[in-house]
Amino acid sequence: MDAAGFETAHIVGNSLGGYVALQLAARGRADTVVALAPAGGWAQGDDCCRETLGLQAARLDMLKAAAPHADAVLATRQGRRRATQLVARNFEHIPTELLAHQMLGAATAPAALALIDHALLQGWSVDAERITCPVRVVWGTVDRLLPWPSAAARLRDDWLPDADWVELEVSVTARSSTSRSKPPS
Repeated sequence: MDAAGFETAHIVGNSLGGYVALQLAARGRADTVVALAPAGGWAQGDDCCRETLGLQAARLDMLKAAAPHADAVLATRQGRRRATQLVARNFEHIPTELLAHQMLGAATAPAALALIDHALLQGWSVDAERITCPVRVVWGTVDRLLPWPSAAARLRDDWLPDADWVELEVSVTARSSTSRSKPPS
């Protein structure tokens, strides 16, 4: 933001990007935040956090091995399904070129493993008392990486109870979605 000349901005982030958006808000750098299933909200002592971070580290290792073969992996329906199984239910519409770009980007992210190690050692926290801008948190009820509501427990109950919470319910059979603000505690 500094290099681009922005003091503040409207910030949207998904998963780890949602966590980063909240950190920027705590530093006074956000005008508003929309955090889509932000990482870091597990209750203290919830082993799902360690499991998810371990899964992410393992996925990064697999991506690094698969990245040189991205075109071959993604050339088949089965390969595209495997590449998207944790992030998309319906994957057929996602262009192969975009999937290859995502694979290569994740495989070459220089700080990804260091960030995972840091989260495992230091944990997660959000200095919510310093967040003064409007915050909306959006979460899908069938999120495979950050399952609702357990992965949101501290965000919802401790750090951001007054945020605008939007729960996206997805019908498995109809595959339609609806939204509802302020999920039950």
